[in-house]
Order: sequence, then structure tokens, then C-alpha cells
Amino acid sequence: MKLLIVTGLSGAGKTQALRYFEDAGYFCVDNLPCEMLGGFIELCHKAAPPVERAAVVIDSREQVFRSDAEKVLRTLDRLPVQYRILFLECRDEVLERRYNETRRRHPLSRDVRDGIRAERDMLGVFRDRADTIIDTTNLKPLELAARLGTLFSDGSMDAFRLTFESFGYKRGVPFEADMVFDMRFLPNPFYEPALRPLSGADAAVRDYIFQDPAFTQFLDQTQSMLQMLIPGFCNQGKRRLLVAFGCTGGRHRSVCAAEQMAKRMRGEFDVKLVHRDTTVEAGDISERMGS
Repeated sequence: MKLLIVTGLSGAGKTQALRYFEDAGYFCVDNLPCEMLGGFIELCHKAAPPVERAAVVIDSREQVFRSDAEKVLRTLDRLPVQYRILFLECRDEVLERRYNETRRRHPLSRDVRDGIRAERDMLGVFRDRADTIIDTTNLKPLELAARLGTLFSDGSMDAFRLTFESFGYKRGVPFEADMVFDMRFLPNPFYEPALRPLSGADAAVRDYIFQDPAFTQFLDQTQSMLQMLIPGFCNQGKRRLLVAFGCTGGRHRSVCAAEQMAKRMRGEFDVKLVHRDTTVEAGDISERMGS
């Protein structure tokens, strides 16, 4: 049995995530007390047929977080099953706006800001242990589902996952990134009229960027660094590494860098490729994640 623990900030999209996993064939339970995980796993093993994949939401609604974070860690370490932790992150101002729009009360406080601050402190133990962190600040529900489909395809829970992500600085740096590289040292294809409507995945843009010899040097050095660091991360028990490449709009230089690094590292590691901002037009961010 494989167990996925879904957690994160209230309003960051846990409900949508659980719906995705339910549609993907997971046996799903919302708001499961941490102390009941052992019994839940036993029931899954005894089911006929046994449950092969399960996803449970554990968050700040559980009172144990208010008293003893170490108790949560001990409970997780005793689980007789392979498990992974998915943490859903979001910027404070967006969480506050979502609560104001829905007129919902934060589970930890009548004041939303105080509740968000308290929740970050409580869930820090899960964020530190998370195998995957997704920032839903600018994601619509369908975009979150697509991201989950990319990260949790069959077999993805077993191996070290190396994810390359492109993004635009105008929409913020991804919260979940472990490493961030600024690609704005390269000439910007945006100012070439023929290249502006294209993306970094198109050959014309790629050829334009490769004209600068600094780009090839950057790719060589980044690849060498990752090949050196990843075995050390694995030895320390880290199961994921998200390397993000940013440019102004997240459409040309960052996309090209992510594409090229993914191409180079495939075959050595389980590589995933995510382009955060290429499918969202500027200003088209009115529809946000719900709970």
C-alpha cells in the first residue's frame, strides 16, 4: 500500500487536491486524526481487495498540532507503510482574500491574519518533511489538477524526483522551489516581434537564446552542480528537488532553460517538467483556488 498525506494551509487547495486523487483511484479520507492513521492503514490492508493507494488530509483542524508537533513526527515514523507528504502552500495575501471572498472563518482564529500565522507555525513540521510542495497562489483548479497529474503519475512516489520549473518574476518566485536561477542575464526574445508570441519550447526562440555562449556555459555548470549535489541529497533522505528558472514573463528564457536541463538530466533521474506561467495570460488571474 502507498499512502499520500495531503496537508498545507487552509485555503490553499486541499479540497481540490483530494478530489483529484479520488478521481485518480485513491481511497480518500478528509481530516483524519493523526492517531488514527495506524488503524486506517490496518483497515486498508484487511479490505477485500486490499487498498493499494490511499490519500488522507491531515491539517490544523486536528487538535494535536496545537500541543505537540513531535508527537506527530513520532506517529508518522511508526507507520507500517510507505508514505509521502504533499504540502500545499500559498501566499498570505491570497489566502486572506480567499477567506474574505467566501466569508469563511479560519479554523484557528476569528482574525484571518492571526489564523494564517498560527497555522504556518503549526504545520511547519509537515512542510519540513514534505516530499512535494506546491504553491497554489496563482493556480486555477484545473491547473492544480494538471500539476498533480504531472507530479503523481504512476511510479512517481517511489523514486527521487527532479523537477524543473519555469516561472515569471512578475507573478512571484515559486514558494516550493529548492533552487532558483535568474535567466534575465540573457537577451530577451520578447523584444523580437517574430519571437514574442512564441515560447522557449519553440525552435526559433531556442536558437535565438543559444546564440549567447553564456547560455551553454550556464547549462554545463548547472548540470555539473546538480550531478554533484543530488547524491548527497539522496544520502540525507531527500526525495525531491525542484529547480526553478525565472525570467520576466516566464515564457521565453526560463522555459528554454527548463526544457534544456530536463533534456540533459533525463536518463539519470526521474525528471518532471513544469511551465508555470506559459498557459496563463498576463492579468488572467481572477479565478483562484478555493479551499
